[in-house]
Amino acid sequence: PPAVTRPFEAALLFDCDGVLVETEELHRRAYNKAFAKYGLRIDGEAVEWSVEYYDKLQNTVGGGKPKMKYHFTQTVGRWPEASDRPRPASEAEGDALIDDLQAYKTEMYKDLVQEAVPRPGVLRLMDEAIATRGLAVGICSASTRGGFEKVVNTVVGPERLSQLDVIIAGDDVTKKKPDPMIYSLAAQRLGLSPTSCVVVEDSLVGLKAATSAGMHCVVTYTSSTQNEDFYAYGAAAKLLDLSHPSAASLSAFFDASAGLRPRADILASLKDPR
Repeated sequence: PPAVTRPFEAALLFDCDGVLVETEELHRRAYNKAFAKYGLRIDGEAVEWSVEYYDKLQNTVGGGKPKMKYHFTQTVGRWPEASDRPRPASEAEGDALIDDLQAYKTEMYKDLVQEAVPRPGVLRLMDEAIATRGLAVGICSASTRGGFEKVVNTVVGPERLSQLDVIIAGDDVTKKKPDPMIYSLAAQRLGLSPTSCVVVEDSLVGLKAATSAGMHCVVTYTSSTQNEDFYAYGAAAKLLDLSHPSAASLSAFFDASAGLRPRADILASLKDPR
């Protein structure tokens, strides 16, 4: 992204997966391809993540490597057997297996993501934000940069990307969502108070990261996250998507007459009731 050359009054920050594009099912398929490639088995059963389990996992843990580590150390309670190595006998060996799985999974994801299309209204909102003086626009994704770049190049496009003011991927921070580090870093890079920032997320993990950073958060949920109680965790608004023209309008998020201050009641007439 270009260096910051002018002071910003506010920021609109987008998560990637589930917000710009519905990719979670593509991620799940890519993980399963990696598990199959390495012949992962536990008690003789092949390791495979179902749709139902992955929905739960993505609402619990942010980032690919943390998801796998959580699965093996928390859900299952032991490391799997693999076709190319003995079962990990230490955390370091387990982490090495996860590193290899993640690398292969990312390559599989790059192939799958060519099928991806943007969620309704989101690019219209991003374009208006980019054209608005004093408003910073950015993407903050827990995904590794390799998979993330393929998605945003495919869906957002190089021309829009070149106009963004901040882009942060999961590799750029040491703590993943729900930790607020990625959003705190974005505010720091933009020279803004977190209270001047509005985040668009799709999951409880992302919502917790945004609100813990002190930012306002709108949730455009998916079929995987629709049953979460987003308002209980501080969402400013929740709605299925930005397909309604007014939902994809900056005036529903910021008050231009008050120096682009985030509205006290974001998306007031369009958000789902509590």
